[in-house]
Amino acid sequence: MSTPNWYERHVLPWLIDFACGMKSFAEQRRKVIPHAQGLVLEIGLGTGLNLPFYDAGRVSGIVGVEPSLRMHHLALRRSRAARLPVELVGIGAERLPLADRAFDTVVSTYTLCTIPDPVAALREARRVLAPGGRLLFSEHGRAPDEGVRRWQARLQPLRGPLAGGYHLGRDIPALLREAGFEPEVQAMYLPGPRIAAYHYWGVAVASA
Repeated sequence: MSTPNWYERHVLPWLIDFACGMKSFAEQRRKVIPHAQGLVLEIGLGTGLNLPFYDAGRVSGIVGVEPSLRMHHLALRRSRAARLPVELVGIGAERLPLADRAFDTVVSTYTLCTIPDPVAALREARRVLAPGGRLLFSEHGRAPDEGVRRWQARLQPLRGPLAGGYHLGRDIPALLREAGFEPEVQAMYLPGPRIAAYHYWGVAVASA
């Protein structure tokens, strides 16, 4: 793994926090996060933008996986404000040092766009989910319109390096199915540039 440069250490965490904290993203979080219950694993906890939306009466604890250590202090600040017990783990999601069937809920919001191997991460999420557990997700990704998809492909080489490995056009439902989930998906364009405005959200359970 390469050493983060100055931009990745000092600018990128604040840029991601600002971009992912916009009102339209917050409304998406509000649709899915309150449904979390029991012991929760959050993949890509980032700066903790989901934490204000958890129902503290339904959640017994949160384990947050976030490889960017520069984001941890912001996440811990938000965890204290939300009065939620949060344990931060500074690793990627593709290989989790966590027990099988340990979590009641796994949460992934605006994370699959940056994970180098999203299918591996989702397979790990499936492994650690307890029987009857659910994956809650909200992600942006592959647009349904061919013209928008072409622009997603054209701009990917520019956007990726500037946004921490960010991918514009990943097919979120396909990734979930490939990893062994059966997703119930809602999708639509949110306000903003259409290349990054098509959002998928919903709940997924492990395939039989």
